[in-house]
Amino acid sequence: MRVLVTGGVRSGKSRHAESLLDAALPVVYVAPGPTRDDDDWAARVRAHQERRPEAWTTAETHDLATALTVEPPVIVDCLGTWLTAVIDDLEGWDAPVDELTGRVLDLVGTAIAAMGHDVVLVTNEVGLGIVPEHRSGRVFRDLLGTVNQRFAEACDEVHLVVAGRVLVL
Repeated sequence: MRVLVTGGVRSGKSRHAESLLDAALPVVYVAPGPTRDDDDWAARVRAHQERRPEAWTTAETHDLATALTVEPPVIVDCLGTWLTAVIDDLEGWDAPVDELTGRVLDLVGTAIAAMGHDVVLVTNEVGLGIVPEHRSGRVFRDLLGTVNQRFAEACDEVHLVVAGRVLVL
């Protein structure tokens, strides 16, 4: 099973993704987001951590390729925060778009090649709203849309979550 779960902020996509895996079995929960010194961010992270089953372990890493090679089922939450961390790591917010896109897609290709079975990927759906005013918003939106397409091609199913409801695409 390879599933990409997408949706908007607070749509219920993380809870749905978590429900796809057995809470009693070992699962590696990959948290690839950036670390921040921000109370709101810390509260979000804590809420996610507290609802994880005891049999699950957490891996905080930006290295998706390595994280996806482990034996137990894997959940990655989420590709949007992973992309933010990668762009930060690459110091790419001001880089030429073609160069940044190439570097990110190389990482995506390596991660996809490393994916085993029983992988659930969570991502944010982008592009349903207005065109962002700032360059960084446009770069992020465009790159995440491309990243989502690549992972969707490698998955068996794509689930769209809206208001807690799931539509299998």
